Amino acid sequence: MTPASRSPMAAYQQAVGAAGFRHDEAQWQATQCLQACFEALLAEGATGCRGVYLWGPVGRGKTWLMDQFHACLPVPARRQHFHHFMSWVHQRLFQLNGTPDPLKALALQLAGEIRVLCFDELFVSDIGDAIILGRLVQVLIDVGVVLVVTSNQPPHLLYPDGFNRERFVPAIAALQRHMDIILVDGGADHRLHPGRCVQRYWVRQATVDSPLREVFCQWEGHMPADHRDEVIGGRRIRVLGRGQRVLWCRFADVCEAALAATDFMHLCDRYQALLIDDVPSLSAAQRPGLIARGTEDGARRIDAGDRTLPSLSIHDDSVRRFIALVDECYDRRVPLYLLADVPLERLYDEGYLTFAFRRTHSRLQEMQWARFTPDVAGLDEQA
Repeated sequence: MTPASRSPMAAYQQAVGAAGFRHDEAQWQATQCLQACFEALLAEGATGCRGVYLWGPVGRGKTWLMDQFHACLPVPARRQHFHHFMSWVHQRLFQLNGTPDPLKALALQLAGEIRVLCFDELFVSDIGDAIILGRLVQVLIDVGVVLVVTSNQPPHLLYPDGFNRERFVPAIAALQRHMDIILVDGGADHRLHPGRCVQRYWVRQATVDSPLREVFCQWEGHMPADHRDEVIGGRRIRVLGRGQRVLWCRFADVCEAALAATDFMHLCDRYQALLIDDVPSLSAAQRPGLIARGTEDGARRIDAGDRTLPSLSIHDDSVRRFIALVDECYDRRVPLYLLADVPLERLYDEGYLTFAFRRTHSRLQEMQWARFTPDVAGLDEQA
């Protein structure tokens, strides 16, 4: 395929013309911006190429647009989910311990390997990530790495109420200065377009046996389940059953335990599907924010007086983990089967994380369609 035919614009036109996609004016505007970035990268000796920041509500096609751009690139590039990228950054910083200016060393390493860095679902809620990104984004741009990013928020709303947000403000300024900020919102959630339905979310009924038992048998071919704990990095996850391809466990043992996004990455490496039982209603009223005193940020000493912590609900710690789990499964195309106490639309409709959970709700809805992942061994035959 020639460069002229293998481009973001050609990919979009082909999808609309042949693959049955609906034309979306907002996607078309974003495609033109990505095309301009693509052409600048093609130009001999191009310097100062602007990056692209795609933001907007869930289901508008931001990830699809970025993936088409990445697939067309004629230069070395890396595409990662934001969780994966930050996991790699933390690992490299640990390896570079003792190196003068490790963030610059990391950026120079990246610049020696790639010209473009694409990462999906930028969402900053952790003070450690915010402090690292506050400088890393600037350094990456300075050494010539072109960034293409998707997010549900524009740059100026990232980490909005975060502690020590001033440490992240330089990153926001760098994004705004060196990237084209494009709103992608054609008004329709494309994840809800009709298709063949595959039920992967059930509401528990007291008189009915768990549908997850049948799902497990379909995936594992009626082989006996292994009930030994799953061990990740020395931490144990109690299981209801596990096989060669499937892990079946309770919500409390995955999302109320001391697990992190990196642990969910390992689960998706190990299993082709995850079954989560006993998912409670996650909605709860926010509690008054607590007062923290005498806090230090660990990077430099600060004068810290009283500050109000976020008004979290009793479930919000487990909700954060659940959001990370759904993100990982969605990005890796690992189907997530859930047996819950309440319908999906009522799973989390009150709490501090309602904005972040919109993406989770949309992704769980898309998992109910056959197009999310191919049928496996006769599974998912229901229409």
